[in-house]
Amino acid sequence: MLHTIATIDEYAKAREELRDLELRLDRLLKENSIASKGFTKAGVRKMIARLHEELALFEGSEAARHSEST
Repeated sequence: MLHTIATIDEYAKAREELRDLELRLDRLLKENSIASKGFTKAGVRKMIARLHEELALFEGSEAARHSEST
C-alpha cells in the first residue's frame, strides 16, 4: 500500500530512507550476496521503487507547492 507523503518533514525522511536503501542495494550488489540481514536485492529494489512513487506524488502535490511558498 502506498503511503502518501503529506509534509516536508515526511518528504525529507523518505529521501533519507531512499538514500539508505540505495546504499544497501549497492553493498548487496558488490558483495554478490543473495541476502543480507533479511533484505534481498529484489526486496530492496521494491522498497526503492515504492519510495520513488511516494516522492513523485508528493512533489506533484499541493502540499509541496504550499510548503515551498511558505
